[in-house]
Amino acid sequence: MGEQTQTPTPSLSQSQPSPDSNLVSTNPPVNIPQNPSNPSKIPIRPQKIRKLSSTPDQKTLQPTNSSQSVVTITKNRRRGSSQSTKAFPQIIKPLSANGEIENALRHLRLADPLLGSLIDTLPFPAFESHQLPFLALCKSILYQQLAYKAGTSIYMRFISLCGGEDAVCPDVVLSLSAQQLKQIGVSGRKASYLYDLANKYKTGILSDDTVVKMDDRSLFTMLSMVKGIGSWSVHMFMIFSLHRPDVLPVSDLGVRKGVKMLHGLEELPRPSEMEQMCEKWRPYRSVGAWYMWRFIEGKGTPTTAAVVMEGGRVQPLQQIEHQQEAQQHQLQLLEPINGIGSLGACIWGQ
Repeated sequence: MGEQTQTPTPSLSQSQPSPDSNLVSTNPPVNIPQNPSNPSKIPIRPQKIRKLSSTPDQKTLQPTNSSQSVVTITKNRRRGSSQSTKAFPQIIKPLSANGEIENALRHLRLADPLLGSLIDTLPFPAFESHQLPFLALCKSILYQQLAYKAGTSIYMRFISLCGGEDAVCPDVVLSLSAQQLKQIGVSGRKASYLYDLANKYKTGILSDDTVVKMDDRSLFTMLSMVKGIGSWSVHMFMIFSLHRPDVLPVSDLGVRKGVKMLHGLEELPRPSEMEQMCEKWRPYRSVGAWYMWRFIEGKGTPTTAAVVMEGGRVQPLQQIEHQQEAQQHQLQLLEPINGIGSLGACIWGQ
């Protein structure tokens, strides 16, 4: 009992370590987090501070410098990604390339059995036009809302006025006066369309080289900026002049009628429904559209803005009835106001 009452109680001064003990035990705070009996304590912050302050290699890692280095790395990564995108443009293989039609038919047969059975009964498609883009776009403007004979007559006079097909270029078109164009049958509105196209070529916004190399989305956006060229005209140009493999003209009544008959639908599919139903045709939706035109033509159904088939070759419809044209606009409302004329007939690929 006496020994227990005389047991010394440690004082505050005795519980504090002496300076000498600090010199001997150099890492007491580091061992604190390893104590499982005190998980709720917060010795982590001193530990991190001690590590940063005690490690020679990490003394140079100032907070401001580290944040700057992170920003620099992020910027460099972004620059590198954009540069790599520019350095490796999308390579577009046209349908006129050797073996591409065969690849398209092989894919479409496997992807869509309904279309596959149609392919076996219809002629082999061909995409053989090799006109320069500027000439083909001028041609599409001249043929808008005209019968085949009238459009051909005006186009031939236009070519003669320019000095031949090889002479048709932006400078020559801009040198023609509105009066000269009017004398050969080109309306004032169509003349303004030709001038706008030529000016965009003249200023470098468009060129034959960039048009050929642009991806489909960029090309659609850029050509839609030209007065008188709407979505349908762009789609036809991409299919029949550039032979782009994956173009689905959702605003074309002939293609929509073909999809309707192929799937036994009661109503014409809307453009959004066309996108969904024809998704399986990727990346050869242009060939699928070609077969829809051929399918409709074989059934004797008139197409509003589609094509006339001649021996397996595809050409846009030569003459369009105004009633059918109005029906397509009422159904789709996809063409801009300044591009309504693009629903007229034009000869692609001749």
